[in-house]
Amino acid sequence: MSYTAIIIDDEPHARALLNNMLKTYCPEITVLDECKDLPNGVKSIRKHNPNLVFLDIEMPGHSGLELLDFFNDDEVEFSIIFTTAYNHYAIQAFKLSAIDYLLKPIEPEELENAVKRFMKQEIKHDFKELKNNLNPNTPTKIALPTNNLIKFVDLNQIMYFKADGSYTHVHLADNSSITVCKTLKNFEDMVSIPGSKFFRCHKSFLVNVDYITDMIKSDGGSLIINNTHQISLSSERSAELLNLLNVVKKN
Repeated sequence: MSYTAIIIDDEPHARALLNNMLKTYCPEITVLDECKDLPNGVKSIRKHNPNLVFLDIEMPGHSGLELLDFFNDDEVEFSIIFTTAYNHYAIQAFKLSAIDYLLKPIEPEELENAVKRFMKQEIKHDFKELKNNLNPNTPTKIALPTNNLIKFVDLNQIMYFKADGSYTHVHLADNSSITVCKTLKNFEDMVSIPGSKFFRCHKSFLVNVDYITDMIKSDGGSLIINNTHQISLSSERSAELLNLLNVVKKN
């Protein structure tokens, strides 16, 4: 099956390079247009109605994040893969929001993987959450893909993550849980942001320290979460956790 795409990037070299890489590594993608800025990109989308938009974020005049401001919700029939040179903190925002991105300079394997994810996708992303997560002054949410939808959950509503092979059970403050087809390590990487209160207390558990109500030292060590749930605590992580809790209290 073939798909159409446009590229929006203010750098001519970047546009040409991505176009050539798509021809070489992703022949199922046909680039219909290359646009130097957001206004031209909006016109091109309306004209060509592409399946996919490769969108640079940092451009003069308009940020790529403003693209959807030019469309009504029912007009957004295209998917977006962001291309960005953003730093590590901003990349966390993409991960938290389950938004696909390519980090410049773009690697062929990453491009191929992103296009494969696009071709398999059955869900629409909420780019408003990406804007929120890129703004450190707003509550950070995490995207939890389940079946054919994505649930956006406030990080401060998550009590702990529990590993289950290639799946992770996300336990929430209302005592509900969501199962996601991602490893615990994936989530540990996602929530490793400045000010994070998540702590890897055991190989199978990643806990929000705000919900720790007790620490049990006997029987190998464990934690009581929200006065209800008991989870394992590795003996070698006990001292580190106590130190973290002291830091948290001082803050």
